[in-house]
Amino acid sequence: MLFTTIIKSNKDFMKIYKKGKFSANKIISVYFFPNKSPYNRIGITTSKKIGNAVQRNRARRIIRSAYRKTEKLFPIGFDIIFVARPDIISVKSTNIENFLRHRVLKEMNKPGKSKNKHK
Repeated sequence: MLFTTIIKSNKDFMKIYKKGKFSANKIISVYFFPNKSPYNRIGITTSKKIGNAVQRNRARRIIRSAYRKTEKLFPIGFDIIFVARPDIISVKSTNIENFLRHRVLKEMNKPGKSKNKHK
């Protein structure tokens, strides 16, 4: 992955879940938050609801493949978390690529609205 590093700390995951925006469908949820750095960071989460270890690893490989193919389209400077849902077992990476291209990228490129009304 060209412009990407991996998110490993739980503190970073929790910050993105709480402060970031998200987009979801029945296959995957994507959380994103600007990180003000010259690269993106990604994290992939698969719970035991997905299935056994083989199925969870397959889900991670599918997500990683879809991200790798669309990586150049993503704006630089974001933390991105992919959360697999149980329906991911029956899909291919092209379905996730289409979701990333048509929904997630549009959400990421929208101008941000401030959540804090009182400053």
